[in-house]
Amino acid sequence: AIPSAATSPILILVGLYMLGEVKHIDFEKFIDAVPAFVTIIMMPFTYNIAHGIMCGILSYVALHVCCGKYKEINITTYILAALMILYYVFI
Repeated sequence: AIPSAATSPILILVGLYMLGEVKHIDFEKFIDAVPAFVTIIMMPFTYNIAHGIMCGILSYVALHVCCGKYKEINITTYILAALMILYYVFI
């Protein structure tokens, strides 16, 4: 019922607010910078904020597991990542 011309400016403002938080990312740490970068890049590529966040979480878990820092992640994040993988496999 709401035309896209009315929602577009709000989505641009939300994107600007999200980009304001990039200054708090520690780009010196590879294990923190890559998932943040993946999240930021995948949002416009997939045209979906949720898919961008899902890709960022999956890359975060994958990097920690590959770097041997799997103990730093709690079980809830692993369960969430498993559910996201199931989502991508079946949908």
